[in-house]
Amino acid sequence: MRSSQLVKQVQGLSNAFRGYSSTVRSVSSVAFNTNNSVSVNTYNSTFNYSTSQSFITASPLNTQSSLNMIQKRYYSTSEGDVIKVPTMGDSISEGTIVSWNKKVGDSVKVDDVVCSIETDKVTIDINAQDSGVITELFAKESDNVFVGKPLYKIKKGAVADTPKAAEAPKAAEAPKAAAPKAEAPKAAEAPKAAPKAAEAPKTAAAPAPGPGEKVGERRVKMTRIRQRTAQRLKDSQNTAAMLTTFNEVDMSALMELRNKYKDDFAEKHGVKLGFMSAFVKASTIALQDQPIVNASIDDADIVYHDNINVSVAVAAPRGLLVPVIRNTQNMGFADIEKELGRLSGLARTDSLAIEDSMGGTFTISNGGVYGSMFGTPIINPPQSAILGMHAVKDRAVVVNGQVVVRPIMYLALTYDHRIIDGREAVTFLKKIKDVIEDPRRLLLNL
Repeated sequence: MRSSQLVKQVQGLSNAFRGYSSTVRSVSSVAFNTNNSVSVNTYNSTFNYSTSQSFITASPLNTQSSLNMIQKRYYSTSEGDVIKVPTMGDSISEGTIVSWNKKVGDSVKVDDVVCSIETDKVTIDINAQDSGVITELFAKESDNVFVGKPLYKIKKGAVADTPKAAEAPKAAEAPKAAAPKAEAPKAAEAPKAAPKAAEAPKTAAAPAPGPGEKVGERRVKMTRIRQRTAQRLKDSQNTAAMLTTFNEVDMSALMELRNKYKDDFAEKHGVKLGFMSAFVKASTIALQDQPIVNASIDDADIVYHDNINVSVAVAAPRGLLVPVIRNTQNMGFADIEKELGRLSGLARTDSLAIEDSMGGTFTISNGGVYGSMFGTPIINPPQSAILGMHAVKDRAVVVNGQVVVRPIMYLALTYDHRIIDGREAVTFLKKIKDVIEDPRRLLLNL
């Protein structure tokens, strides 16, 4: 295939990629490699596409089939042998070195992970773009680094000297022929005085307080993700006119449905059937019914989103993360459970990509898994609403004039009163309640 034709097709796919990730703006350049592949440089990273027939014939509209062929890597930009900190995403200008996987004198190959940088959103592995030997590191672990600044230096094409195998220890010298002279036995020594009674072990002295610390306390620096989360939550409180409305939902029908079909569901789809997929699907139906809840504010405009992308709050080792389940309006229970499992696993192993946490239009936070009975969640900006799920508890309720015990969950919807009125918020939450209490509505999309 001629180069011009391939360039045209690659550029034609850029719009499809832009729909997949909000950080991909456009194709900036195309370079052809000697290994029959083409490297497409976008706004924030380099994507490698194979020139196989399956890629060439992929439709720009079928983004998933095309994206499955992409291997995302964050490569440093270089100037000679000096490798610079790469662009890591929109609005990200700096990060913190979490760890160096390579040290001075180590050989690296293309795609080897040289170091990991923690940003405000995720931790990113920085891959080597050339083979060679690391000759200098311009930052230490825990140092802040800035996009476009020197990161490390490499001698391209070089190979590290293999340390010589440790010389085998010299053969043990043969014992001298002459036997050691027999010494006359010394006179028996007088027995030594009995050892002193063992002294009681000394109590270890408490470490001296560090700078700014008091006795009995210690300070630990917050991770970048934790700092960013704290800032965003406080900004949300200061900006949005937040109001929370509540309702309760009888979980009997959903629990009966789950208990009846969970084994068949797991056998067919390979994932467990949980409550979260039902609430994501119920929220999707309610968002379609009340599109203002899926909207956001941009200056003096209200931005309505055609797609429903549900962010799910996940507690990760470095802080709270909100990976996004995209286009839930096109997904079934199994699709949601699989994607939720994948994203949760990536979040807990600190392996999320920046794109996995961007583009959400509505958030669900399930404090019930930790036993929370009641709470008022904080909106995740620039979104306009967040649903809080809580623990399921047996409670006395009145049904048809009779007091009965039912498994009840309290629901909380915090919304931005600047664009969402009370009628829409209450109607939205009531819709979720109705769908969960009668799951047949999910089947009929009611």
